[in-house]
Amino acid sequence: MSTYRLDKLFSPRSVAVVGASPRETSPGRAVLRNLGSAGFEGSVSLVNPRYGEIEGIKAVKTIQELRQAPDLIVIASPPRSVPGIVAAAGDKGVATAIIITAGLGHGEGSLADACEQAARATGLRLVGPNCLGVLSSRAKLNASFAARTPPAGELALVSQSGAIAAGLIEWSAAHDIGFSAAVSLGDKIDVDFGDLLDFFALDGATRAILLYIESINNARKFMSAARAAARIKPVVVVKSGRHAQGAKAAQTHTGALAGADAVYDAAFPAPACCGCSISTSCLPRRRRSDGYGRFRASGWRY
Repeated sequence: MSTYRLDKLFSPRSVAVVGASPRETSPGRAVLRNLGSAGFEGSVSLVNPRYGEIEGIKAVKTIQELRQAPDLIVIASPPRSVPGIVAAAGDKGVATAIIITAGLGHGEGSLADACEQAARATGLRLVGPNCLGVLSSRAKLNASFAARTPPAGELALVSQSGAIAAGLIEWSAAHDIGFSAAVSLGDKIDVDFGDLLDFFALDGATRAILLYIESINNARKFMSAARAAARIKPVVVVKSGRHAQGAKAAQTHTGALAGADAVYDAAFPAPACCGCSISTSCLPRRRRSDGYGRFRASGWRY
């Protein structure tokens, strides 16, 4: 497990968006708009070979043309172009990348595998692909295509599902729930639950961690990180696929097999963690005096 370069993900000084278009429905354009509306104070660059300017930001045609390597790039380009962009970003010295693009496939020989290999060669950290993006209140960062920016708070949200992350962000705005950060992992070819548990466990801006899990790729790594984090602060796990239809939906969404609920019950005995069905009782009110509220759960506890 590694928190290597994750500080650049949550506190970047510069961001570049690759692949936005003038279309109103373009995810890349939504990211550019959100970076501005959230109040990000660092520099924002645009890389696009087809358009000279989007949302008032002038574009360069390639990553190599950027004056300096940004701390974070957000990739929202067609699937076949993504491995080349990842390789170019690594060569430029970019620290972290969010791949919003879906349809990169799974396993050896896929576009996702090519991205993973290219990033590993240069130490570039990847979030995604097939994800909503990343939000960080400390940096006033909304590097996502979520419909709105949630209020600042002390709860870190890590969701494998972009739809669940987007729904919780929408819900939080109406119920005064604040987030220190929100991360949509998607297919998690690099940064995963274990990495983010390690990061948020030692993060002074985070007092509790909420995970929405469809599947775990490396059980040993996850268990080690979860037990360590749970000794420091509350960790709530919402596990999808507890019923047959939910498991089938999770597999369709991410291409990963959701583990049987009985296996998760047996695997997680740590008393400081709480596993539950989706329930608003698991979420803290931002203005509660204890900072993260009481964590109650229907269902199982470990």
